Amino acid sequence: MLIGLNPILSPDLLHVLASMGHGDEIVIVDSNYPAHSCGKRVVRLDGVSGPEVVEAVLSVMPLDSFVDDPALSMEYADDPEFIPEVLHDYQKVINDTADAAARIARIDRFAFYDRSRLASAVIQTGERRIYGNLILKKGVVLARSS
Repeated sequence: MLIGLNPILSPDLLHVLASMGHGDEIVIVDSNYPAHSCGKRVVRLDGVSGPEVVEAVLSVMPLDSFVDDPALSMEYADDPEFIPEVLHDYQKVINDTADAAARIARIDRFAFYDRSRLASAVIQTGERRIYGNLILKKGVVLARSS
């Protein structure tokens, strides 16, 4: 145990996040996502909701402020304009937790899978709502003045 860290941040997940550099991506997915075939490294957080994981990750990782879309979700297959409830919850977490404001942009399913394969890791959550999938791009961790 460590002081001040969200307990969802397991040793494996902390290692992944600390190893990432500026511009690297982490993928947070629901329980239906093909994580092991779409990720070079998978961290499982069964039983933990997607919004809880997003909040935990954003408590230690800044979003990239040098790109237009540091947060991406998968478009709904039957209706690209439809926004599932889980994405509203993710947006609320980003609004409340992220170091910088960011609107969640959307990309098609196959582009999302391709980005997942290149990401630092895929975090498979216990989120049961479909389309609970999000890519976050890591920003620069600035030195704090003492």
